[in-house]
Amino acid sequence: MRWMRKLYYWVLSWAFSPYSVPALFVLAFAESSFFPIPPDVLLIALAISVPRKSFYYALICSIGSVVGGMVGYLIGYAFMDVVGYRIVQFYGFADKWALVGDLYNRYAAWAVGIAGFTPIPYKVFTIAGGAFKIDFFVFIIASVVSRSARFFIVAALIYKFGPPIRTFIDKYFNTLAIVFVVLLIGGFILVKYAIR
Repeated sequence: MRWMRKLYYWVLSWAFSPYSVPALFVLAFAESSFFPIPPDVLLIALAISVPRKSFYYALICSIGSVVGGMVGYLIGYAFMDVVGYRIVQFYGFADKWALVGDLYNRYAAWAVGIAGFTPIPYKVFTIAGGAFKIDFFVFIIASVVSRSARFFIVAALIYKFGPPIRTFIDKYFNTLAIVFVVLLIGGFILVKYAIR
């Protein structure tokens, strides 16, 4: 995995470039359809360097990610045989493809939303969204909500607590993501029963 670490540091190096904001957009775009390094790496570095622009960086990241998700959807919808299966295989989801399809058939927006917020490879779910032809409008709404929530929460923590929060986010991101998803689902269940 040495190449992955090198790629990580390459992404991080863009924080010191005059093209850091376009790089953040491109990284968020690419990660939603094929690139392995999440944009959080660059988002955190930029937000820590200029905390007052944290929410601006989160917005750029969210827009890039959602637009990239549309490309992932297109790959699954029209180019699954050409490139989609290769991406799915690269991320180790080939043997779980039927399970991903089942999640989409049963939960549609939930599958996109959970993948969009958690460390699950979002690109696999964007491609699957197109491959299993879920409603494109539902796909976009779920992507906007989940990706914005993920990036704006990171930005808010850095804006509020500054550089010390970086270690906490790096260490506990997976746990925080799972807790958020559990609370989100719990909230929807409560709302569902409250309006009966």
